[in-house]
Amino acid sequence: MSDRTLTEAPAPASSRHVDAGDEGYSKDLKSRHINMIAIGGAIGTGLFLGAGGRLAGAGPSLAIAYAVCGVFAFFVVRALGELVLYRPSSGAFVSYAREFMGEKGAYTAGWLYFLNWSTTTVADITAAAVFAHYWSAFTDVPQWVLAFIALAIVLTANLISVKYFGEMEFWFSIVKVSALVIFMLVAIYLVATSHPIDGHTPGLATITDNGGLFPSGVLPMLLVVQGVVFAYASVELCGVAAGETENPEKIMPKAINSIMWRVGVFYVGSVVLLALLLPYTAYSADQSPFVTVFDKLGIPGTAGIMNLVVLTAALSSLNSGLYSTGRILRSMALSGSAPKFTGVMNKGKVPYGGVLFTAAFGVAGVGLNYFMPGEAFEIVLNLASIGILGTWGMVMLCSLFFWHRSKNGLVSRPSYRLPWAPYTQIVTLIFLATVLVLMWCDGGVGRTTVMLVPVIAAALVGGWFLVRGRVAELATPRD
Repeated sequence: MSDRTLTEAPAPASSRHVDAGDEGYSKDLKSRHINMIAIGGAIGTGLFLGAGGRLAGAGPSLAIAYAVCGVFAFFVVRALGELVLYRPSSGAFVSYAREFMGEKGAYTAGWLYFLNWSTTTVADITAAAVFAHYWSAFTDVPQWVLAFIALAIVLTANLISVKYFGEMEFWFSIVKVSALVIFMLVAIYLVATSHPIDGHTPGLATITDNGGLFPSGVLPMLLVVQGVVFAYASVELCGVAAGETENPEKIMPKAINSIMWRVGVFYVGSVVLLALLLPYTAYSADQSPFVTVFDKLGIPGTAGIMNLVVLTAALSSLNSGLYSTGRILRSMALSGSAPKFTGVMNKGKVPYGGVLFTAAFGVAGVGLNYFMPGEAFEIVLNLASIGILGTWGMVMLCSLFFWHRSKNGLVSRPSYRLPWAPYTQIVTLIFLATVLVLMWCDGGVGRTTVMLVPVIAAALVGGWFLVRGRVAELATPRD
């Protein structure tokens, strides 16, 4: 049976998987929200803060790393988009893992996603605190205090309703995109006119006279890939938001397709321009590269405005993390694989139990900022990368199982599909495994993180034995 035949003959409604975690939500997210959430998910802390240190380490070749990782990020979100069009769910890939891989698959996918966002929450509040220290008014305020304030503000807004989340993310994304567009226009002007910056003349010579595309060799570019993967960590967010969206069949394909060109323009384009403006040695891990450029331009106030923008990016990522984990944990709680209280909703139809559970790990991150302020960001970034790799791997496995079932005539693939299946899923899974190897080769925190993989696996296995009784108890009535 051909895919065309399958598309034109959808499966009976009674054969569709029903997830209890999809009930009770309001459909308050509009097209403009989803489109800007898709942009916000592709532009975050990993670019605004992380690009500085990676440029200093890998040089202009960082643009290649962003381009390659961006392609695979697009494959992941396109695979998730196909599943969303098949069956929109607030449980997203956890719900799909439950349908195609059973409760063990859903349990694994959910807790790997939680590992991703609970650690990313720490990275975001750390970044927010670092950005706030740029202004003299906050220089003497301890980093952990600023991190706690950032968490408290975003958590409060996130608990009100999904509409508030959507509006916050909409305007956060507007600020981020507008700032990047302004930066790129200014950068293009500076390069075109060869306007000097801090004694350097922008242009191709900035790259060729400072070691070329690979100033330290190819290996540094490969070793920063795990950090670049972190930069794309939120691309799956629009899939989670689909469960609270009206007409996802019309909205989602457009939002997902736009991610690819946005990645090309904003990520790759921004890094290329940064490399043309200043030597890669001018950038550092403790300051946003965009702030560095405007700082060295010496135009009063511009560096401060850009720093406010990158602070917004950190708060946006934090906002998204609390939102998405709340929905994922609720899907898991109603199936028995997460604590019961994470499935509770408030009057605003927000799963506040799951949101607060994630925020609790953010509080632990405040402690990390107290004891290790200089290393907090890199430590949690590497841990988050493990969660991201696991989450993306589960999305592609779900997509692979979905494709296989469609070939057997058990499900119907929508017209909006991941191209070149099943080869796309297989190549992406190989890429994700390669990133893990590169983390090991990087040594230091990266190698330590990989050494934690068996510990994470053991924790997942132990946790499963603790919850499997309740999972089986709740699954029996559904079956």
